[in-house]
Amino acid sequence: MKEENNGTPKNKWSRIFRKKWFFPAVYLTIAALLLSLVIWYQNLGNQIDETQEEENTEEYAPVEHDEDAQPVVDQQEVIQMPVENMDQAEIVTKYYDYNADQEDQENAIVVFNDRYYQSTGLDIASADGETFDVLSSLSGTVTEVKEDPLLGNVVTLTHENDVTTHYASLGDVQVSADEEIEQGDVIGTAGENLFGKDNGTHLHFEIRKDGQDVNPETFFNQPLSALDEALAEDEEAENGNAESEGTEEDAESGATEEESAESDATEEEGTEPDASEDEDSESDENADDAMDNEETPGNDDQTGGTEEEE
Repeated sequence: MKEENNGTPKNKWSRIFRKKWFFPAVYLTIAALLLSLVIWYQNLGNQIDETQEEENTEEYAPVEHDEDAQPVVDQQEVIQMPVENMDQAEIVTKYYDYNADQEDQENAIVVFNDRYYQSTGLDIASADGETFDVLSSLSGTVTEVKEDPLLGNVVTLTHENDVTTHYASLGDVQVSADEEIEQGDVIGTAGENLFGKDNGTHLHFEIRKDGQDVNPETFFNQPLSALDEALAEDEEAENGNAESEGTEEDAESGATEEESAESDATEEEGTEPDASEDEDSESDENADDAMDNEETPGNDDQTGGTEEEE
């Protein structure tokens, strides 16, 4: 009976459990399974992340266009003051503006040789009367450097949109003709000239658009396009004034024609009574003739009667 019991499965498992290596083997197997599960789970998460990254990459991938890329438009420069620090400078002569008040217009008159001239630019001087650096108001090309007997040393710069800037009454000139100048570069130093001698050491600055001078104070800190807009508005205003003047002239000519027509009508009315008077005179003459004709037959009868009596 003992031999039969020893051969049962239960006894076999009991003998296996008694082995020293059994439980360590079980622990290692369980650990291996757990480790395999952890590695598998991590790989699965990595695969999901890679799939999402690929989808996001495809979604946000740049689309290639066959069209040529458009160039970036350069931002227009802003017209700057031709001095480095305006707090230490002042405008001693303004630009003569017909729309300005009386005080500004009086401050825009230049007296030279006992004659009065309207200023076409600004005269800028330092507060202490000393010389200062003159800076380029805009980037451009030096088109002229000359010495004028009245204005002193003069530098002219040409810019975009047919705009030119003029710097006169310079002491030292630090640029030359055909030189490319950047905005803010030093052109020279302020000096004196004969035309504005009452202002002492100063800079005479002008801005011109299409050869026409404009008020620099109006366009400081404004882009070049502001000059085009201002001139377009001035042209529209001039055209409107011309049209209104033409309308007034047409109205005056129409009134003159009406007056002449009325005078002609009055003259015709004045001649009508003369015609009626002529008709009356003619009727009177016809009546007189009729009376004469009536009297003549009577006379013949009287003559005939006399002859019969004889």
